[in-house]
Amino acid sequence: MTTVLFPRVRRRLPHARALNITARTVHIAATGMLLGGHVFGIPESALRPILWPALASGAALMLLEIYPGGHWLHQNCALAVYAKLGLLCLIPFAWDCRVPLLLIVVAIASVFAHAPRTVRHYSVLTKRVMLDEPAEREPH
Repeated sequence: MTTVLFPRVRRRLPHARALNITARTVHIAATGMLLGGHVFGIPESALRPILWPALASGAALMLLEIYPGGHWLHQNCALAVYAKLGLLCLIPFAWDCRVPLLLIVVAIASVFAHAPRTVRHYSVLTKRVMLDEPAEREPH
C-alpha cells in the first residue's frame, strides 16, 4: 500500500493542469454560489443541487494533488483543506453560524492560495519543504 500512495517516481497524469483548472473553476463557481445563497437566505432546498458540484470538484482537486504521490497529505496546504472540511462539517450542527463559518473557510482558502510555496508545501511530517520531492521526476 505504501508504494501505491508514495511511489518512488512521481506519477504524471496526462492533462493534469487542464483538469486542475477545470475542477478549480467549477469549485470556485459552486462554492461562490453556495456562500452567496447562504448570505442572502436562499432556502436550503434550492442550494442543495449546487452542493454536489462543490463536493465533487473539491474531491477532484484533492485527488489531483494526491495522484502524483501522497506527500500532499502531510503538507500545510492539505492541513488547510482539513481545517476547511472540519469547519464545513460543523455547519449542520451550528446552522445559525453558517455564514461566519463559510467566511472563515474562504479566508483560509485565500491565505493558503496566496502563501509562498515554501509555506504551502512545508510538510509537518518530514519537517521540510516538499516541492517535487522526495521522488525523482520522470524524464519528459
